Amino acid sequence: MSKTTNYRFSFGPWNISEGADPFGPTTRESFDHEAKYALYRPLGFEGVQLHDDDVVPDLANLTAAQTLAKAAAVRKAFDNQGLVAEFVAPRLWFAPQTADGGYTSNSAADRQYAIDRSLRAIDLARIVGAKAIVLWLAREGTYIREAKNVVTANQRLLEAVNRMLDYDKTIQIWIEPKPNEPTDLAFMPTAGHAAALAYASQDHRRVKLVIESAHAILANLDPGDEMAFCLAHDKLGSIHLNDQNGLKYDQDKNFGSVNLRGAFTQVLVLEDNQYGSRGEFVGLDVKTMRTQQGVPVTEHLRNSRQVFLDLVAKARTYDRRRVEEYRQARDYEGLELYTIQHLLGSR
Repeated sequence: MSKTTNYRFSFGPWNISEGADPFGPTTRESFDHEAKYALYRPLGFEGVQLHDDDVVPDLANLTAAQTLAKAAAVRKAFDNQGLVAEFVAPRLWFAPQTADGGYTSNSAADRQYAIDRSLRAIDLARIVGAKAIVLWLAREGTYIREAKNVVTANQRLLEAVNRMLDYDKTIQIWIEPKPNEPTDLAFMPTAGHAAALAYASQDHRRVKLVIESAHAILANLDPGDEMAFCLAHDKLGSIHLNDQNGLKYDQDKNFGSVNLRGAFTQVLVLEDNQYGSRGEFVGLDVKTMRTQQGVPVTEHLRNSRQVFLDLVAKARTYDRRRVEEYRQARDYEGLELYTIQHLLGSR
């Protein structure tokens, strides 16, 4: 049986977007979350990436009991459709209390709000069957460095992670680094920063990372290298594959659509290090072009998954013995030509 069957794919309902554009008119009508979930299996996906308010809309205005009851209904719907919740992420970037950061806010009340919401996200993860929560530290940073004591801010991030680890003895915490947007100067911009935080925590084995291709590119780093770094430390909880046209806003373009060789490198790293053999998902975080019409638009998800599988096939026919011969001879020109010709289908 092909190892391809080991790969499981996930995406978040926000990837079937409503066509919102901050600089122009809405190009697509909104599409209900429940209707989106029905599209997963036909598209070849079984994993659902979730924010806490994807699980329970209007979360802030419900009691704890109401929240847990609604989460149980979501779990039942997933079970009925053969879907798996991959993670739940507390959405800590839209609430007024998190405008200046959640865990690193200068306000003690706002920091407590962020902790309380994170612990509730853990409760939701437990109910829907997700083994992890994801911390996208979107507003944990500053626009001017004098706004916060950076040493104190990093200590507060560690304290927050330890609170979550202590609250639930089985939950994993996956940190998703990003260098910019919406915060200019982020406290956790790269995999190295997040890994350092993980190792400083009280149970580093449960603190891992999510590497997103575009986020690495925005830090002027190679996504494949960031994934390999995490794999070397057994800290790659998940991946968000996409692509990025330079150091711009976060574009979430189709996987492989800008840099096909870079996409091949990412797949090669995953293939050669048995990523997915423990049930890890291949997550996609891709959004269709702002001008695309139709409801719902799903081609970007289908296409990105297919490109990944096509590159898996290329990785499996990539002659490792030949590669090693080039390495031993230090013939990197020969290796580069072989790699390019392999991708082109001529070797």
